[in-house]
Amino acid sequence: MAADTTEGSIRAGIAGATGYAGQELIRLLARHPNATLTIATASQATSTPRRLPALARIWDGEVRPLDMAALASSTDVVFLALPEAASADLAPQLLAAGVRVIDLSGAFRLRDAAGRTKWYPATGGLPDGVAYGLTEFETPAIRQARLLSNPGCYPTASLLALLPLARAGLLAPGGDIIIDAKSGISGAGKAPTDRTHFCENHGSVAAYGVFGHRHTPEMEQALGQRVTFVPHLVPLDRGILASIYARLVPGTTAAQVSDAFDHAYAAAPFVRITGEALPEIKHVAHTNFCDIGWKVDEANTRVFLASAIDNLVKGAAGQALQNMNVMYGLDERTGLL
Repeated sequence: MAADTTEGSIRAGIAGATGYAGQELIRLLARHPNATLTIATASQATSTPRRLPALARIWDGEVRPLDMAALASSTDVVFLALPEAASADLAPQLLAAGVRVIDLSGAFRLRDAAGRTKWYPATGGLPDGVAYGLTEFETPAIRQARLLSNPGCYPTASLLALLPLARAGLLAPGGDIIIDAKSGISGAGKAPTDRTHFCENHGSVAAYGVFGHRHTPEMEQALGQRVTFVPHLVPLDRGILASIYARLVPGTTAAQVSDAFDHAYAAAPFVRITGEALPEIKHVAHTNFCDIGWKVDEANTRVFLASAIDNLVKGAAGQALQNMNVMYGLDERTGLL
């Protein structure tokens, strides 16, 4: 789909602008040289118009109540930072109005109808022109997408670490893949709960969603094999560290693992491969980078992978903007470096 991408020419809107990911999107779009944020709405039509003090002099607009007609009439592309049910309802209406959509929820991530029914019951069939937005591996589909389904934060960190090995044929068929991931509290969203209360979270680490997290089928869909995924909540405001354990094809060497990553990310501006120098959350906080390191146990054909991202940037708003750049034929780094 061709588009004029001269300075400020892409009219962008955000629905769900008061959440953590929505506010991160405002910060990014406000400095984007080829886009103008024309409208930002809350997640409900009954919301009271408000300004965001943290964004003063970055973006001085007003967040309006959710208004589908206003979004459709004033934008070329809309970012949906909404709950799944709201995205499932709003996205088809925007598409019918000729607007491209980048959805940050999970509503359109799963291709399998039974999986969508189980994990995202508000979503019916997938609209035409939907693409999964793991930028480094789905660029051709993203360029043509009318509806871009932005990956989850945990799948982003995990798949960027695993897919180079899977596509190089180095993961043992049917071998165990264990993903032990830790996320900052912002990954749970802005609505407060007992789990995210300061007194409950501070000084603690807790596993949750064991054998029942909805990001598991998203990762299995991309990899084509089963994973054991256990997420943990840690007392940080942002960031994810995924510690991944997998079996390699017998005879695989450390050099082959390194070559697989070099080949996969030779032209990827937002993936930094660190080899045996394992990454940390502080290295990627407030950036769109994913840092990936590894250790190989050749004698026992095992690999340990460490993948770090900022869950609000590469895991949400930053990757969404990276995908918008691809959709409109821009350098994917625009507005992100």
